[in-house]
Amino acid sequence: MRSSVDGRAPVWDVVAPAGPGRLPGVRMAGFRDGGAASVCQRVIPHPSLMLAVEFGADSPIVTDAAGRRHRGSVAAGLGLGGAVWVRGENVECLQVRLSPLIAHTVLGVSPADLDGFVALDDLWGGAAERIRERLGEASSWQERFAVTEALLERGFRERTPVDPEVAWTWRRIVAGRGRVAVEALAAEVGWSRKRLWSRFRSQVGLPPKRAARLVRFDRAVHRLAAGDSAARVAADGGYADQSHLHRDVAAFAGVAPSAAAREPWLTVDDVAWPDGPR
Repeated sequence: MRSSVDGRAPVWDVVAPAGPGRLPGVRMAGFRDGGAASVCQRVIPHPSLMLAVEFGADSPIVTDAAGRRHRGSVAAGLGLGGAVWVRGENVECLQVRLSPLIAHTVLGVSPADLDGFVALDDLWGGAAERIRERLGEASSWQERFAVTEALLERGFRERTPVDPEVAWTWRRIVAGRGRVAVEALAAEVGWSRKRLWSRFRSQVGLPPKRAARLVRFDRAVHRLAAGDSAARVAADGGYADQSHLHRDVAAFAGVAPSAAAREPWLTVDDVAWPDGPR
């Protein structure tokens, strides 16, 4: 599958798996820059953790707001984006989106420990290089997806999932598209507010209120990219007014709603993750 952005960005070759995977909360897509001279794109936050494994002729460079730079494969925390940029040439990588409910079982670290992004070599050691080699040697994208799924599946057998109360709270936030009364969630699971906030933050990576804001932002920014007006998006999305929407989009994406709607990062979402929630 191929996606382009009206000449504003490189043409991407984007490939999704032929069918649903075996692992709940794990979604994959393959990216190739389509022969463009270079890639330079702002990362738009999403309510998932990201694993990007590169294996092309050259390695992309990820830069964050603090000026930290890393060349190569990375793991990124929940909602990474805004002032984060990806640059490179001859980019070819497999990207994995992970639900925060299974991120620890897959990555071996808590989402709370992923402040921004970390080099995959630092996270997995020599295993990171081995998977890059196997992806490069694979003869097709479907084989690469199978190789990656087999690697991630080991974590499901070896590590403990999140608390059921934390999982229920996250699912309520997602099902409500971020429009939930988070203060009432602790009472519904039978925990104190302090306990739920602490456990949710340590296991998901964000406090419940910010997690709800991120889920609501994701819905809003995709509607803006689809051409809906800011006024309609604000009214339907639970924002107090357009100024509220503007502040949230600027906080997460680093740009105004009109600029966020034109970001190339959003244009490939429906190709790479065709059945994703919105």
